[in-house]
Amino acid sequence: MPENPETTERPGAEEPAATRPRRRQARGERRVAQLLEAAASVFCASGYTAASTNAIAREAGVSPGTLYQFFPNKEAIAIELGERLMHQMRETYGEALAPVGPATPLEEAVGAAVDRFIEFNCRHPVFFALMHGPDIPGRIAEEHDALHVTLVSRVETLLSSFLPDAPAADVARTAHVCLGIYKAGLELILGHEGPEREAYVREVKKVLLRYLQPMVDGRGQTLPDTP
Repeated sequence: MPENPETTERPGAEEPAATRPRRRQARGERRVAQLLEAAASVFCASGYTAASTNAIAREAGVSPGTLYQFFPNKEAIAIELGERLMHQMRETYGEALAPVGPATPLEEAVGAAVDRFIEFNCRHPVFFALMHGPDIPGRIAEEHDALHVTLVSRVETLLSSFLPDAPAADVARTAHVCLGIYKAGLELILGHEGPEREAYVREVKKVLLRYLQPMVDGRGQTLPDTP
């Protein structure tokens, strides 16, 4: 029985017009992902200020002209990369700082939260390099400040599970101190690999636990200042 010429796919037949934009869009998304991955590597290696679009294009294996088809400058690349990372970070702290039951041990809650954040930062070291550098673009700085405010609020909520009677101001201060301890430890963790990195992770957990445990044991009572 002869084939229907209208349904037979012929070699060299023109691609349907409706398919072409989707293919171009998919190629464009892959190219953007490639450029962002290259930018992350360059920002980690040299910092935002010293990085250049030429270096990013070279890392991506494309010409500067190809890069400029997608991003007008280095700042646009950093902003796109930062926004994507902050979206992922919001998902991470949503999981890491979920409310816990009253019977949950403090050590378990601290360990789970630290592990989630460490895993994210080790998988995306550019997040620390970009967000905590002295020269990040203003738009990223503003969005990171908003992210930090929300993160502090989530830490306060988690701490309130263990310090139900503590004054709100004390809980807020404790949340800021916990984040400060974590940030300081993170720089050491990212600077090491393998067993030494794991050792620093344990030290950060130990410091946080020793800071929080006396408060939890006292159920939020203000501790006397150490002379």
